[in-house]
Amino acid sequence: MATKIRLQRRGHKDYAFYPIVIADSRAPRDGKFIERIGSYNPNTNPATVTLNFERALYWLGVGAQPTDTVRSILSHEGVLMMKHLMGGVKKGAFTEEEAQRRFEAWKSQRQASVDAAKATIASKKEQELKARMEAESAVNKAKAEAVAKKKAELAAAKAEAEAVAAAEQAEGEGAVEEAPAAE
Repeated sequence: MATKIRLQRRGHKDYAFYPIVIADSRAPRDGKFIERIGSYNPNTNPATVTLNFERALYWLGVGAQPTDTVRSILSHEGVLMMKHLMGGVKKGAFTEEEAQRRFEAWKSQRQASVDAAKATIASKKEQELKARMEAESAVNKAKAEAVAKKKAELAAAKAEAEAVAAAEQAEGEGAVEEAPAAE
């Protein structure tokens, strides 16, 4: 029986996530499988991968062939690196402690690059948010100036109308006072 390490599609339209499974190579993509060893969620940024490292290493050791996408995932998680190092231990090139030391050095280097990528994404989001806030405050300031200008125009027009009304009233009172004196 030829076994494959492959992805199964789950989730709904436009929001899929993928369990990583061990399956017979003749089984359909979403069909019967032997064991589930992890999951891959490409919807997050960066993509989230959960993986049972030991089981993935075991299945690679017994000859399971990963698909291209799963090979990439296993490579990023370090399973293929550990398999390579274990091959060196079997050949006697170095000890198991040396293999573990090399793996830990690789893992810390990879974690540093992942953290740097996350920091870059976070700073980019922060800069975008700051730019949006500045643009919004500029628009709000322009609106506030327009509203203040309009209120000033209305207040000036109201004051002018009141002045005209007061002048007319003063003329009217003066005409009324003159009229009785003429009688």
